[in-house]
Amino acid sequence: MRVVVLGGGYAGVVLTDRLEDRLPADVDLVVVDETGDHLVQHELHRAIRRPSFADDVVVPLDEIFDRARVDVATVDGVDRDARQVELADGSSLDYDVAAVCLGAETAYYGLPGVEAHASPLKRLPDAARIRREFEDLVAAGGGTAVVGGAGLSGVQTAGELAAFAREADADVDVVLLEQLDAVAPSFPEPFRAAVREELDREGVDVRTGVSVTHATEEAVETEAGAVPYDVFVWTGGIRGPDALGGERVDVRADFAVDDRTLALGDAARVVDGDGAAVPASAQAAVREAKVAARNVERLVADAREREDGFRPRLEQYTFDSPGWLVSVGDGAVAQVGSNVFRGAAARAAKSGVGASYLASAGGVRQAAGLLREEFGLAGE
Repeated sequence: MRVVVLGGGYAGVVLTDRLEDRLPADVDLVVVDETGDHLVQHELHRAIRRPSFADDVVVPLDEIFDRARVDVATVDGVDRDARQVELADGSSLDYDVAAVCLGAETAYYGLPGVEAHASPLKRLPDAARIRREFEDLVAAGGGTAVVGGAGLSGVQTAGELAAFAREADADVDVVLLEQLDAVAPSFPEPFRAAVREELDREGVDVRTGVSVTHATEEAVETEAGAVPYDVFVWTGGIRGPDALGGERVDVRADFAVDDRTLALGDAARVVDGDGAAVPASAQAAVREAKVAARNVERLVADAREREDGFRPRLEQYTFDSPGWLVSVGDGAVAQVGSNVFRGAAARAAKSGVGASYLASAGGVRQAAGLLREEFGLAGE
């Protein structure tokens, strides 16, 4: 019997780590990932200003797992009827149970010129490209960097660029554009307000209620007029992975796509046990993986014990966030319960959540366990 986990992001890493202990020893556990590395995505923005940080946000999957086999390959599709993972090299991998944890890609929503002219921030080469473009801007005497999208990724990117400009003593304007009426629009109002104050403190020119219509080589065009730029970063949304046709899979609280396939993390649109949409975030992916591991275990046990065609009862996931954290340049905002922190307290909290903690914690083999601890899952 074979269990396949597709993707080595937050959901895939924590799920596989749990399955190593939960699955019978004779079950073949395989992780398929196109890079063979785990990227600590929520700290990727730091590599823009600190290129040496790239070494801290990447953990080889082989150094995380004890039992699972890591296949470095690109998933081209999933044939659920045949129970096969189709790979880009033309080969395939059979499975008895699969968990799709392929993450998400940047969405451009068909806006003309945006994909052609903007840099996304999803992988290390993206951070390196943004840094090179920003360094060229500084060397040229200054200019404007525009970040499209003021979710947490956009907030962190804009804050990082503003801090970068300050360190370089460069005359650079950092403009953050958001279609909705507030930054971090999907988060509670006190958190949003604190994030806005931190952006203002960093000197970011925040423009909310501004819809991007298209982009050229010189400007981001909006309904409110053109915004000329020298560096353009797009963090305006996400779509499903290419292997799923660019769509995120709709699943309910048990993550089941069919009787042998689950989908979780950013690759899925999850509606939890209370009927609420689960936000796409590292925190949600890690917590979903805890429940998904128990469900994979049940599916494996059922497949080994009976062939009556009835799916076992699976556990339901309910999203319950302990709080939120975001970096804004050299500052940070943290919300725990109803309390919002800025300054030293928030920076201390943020420093314990991410690659710097993983890198200094005494061994990358503990990465999956540390991810759980970071999000309040220790002992569960």
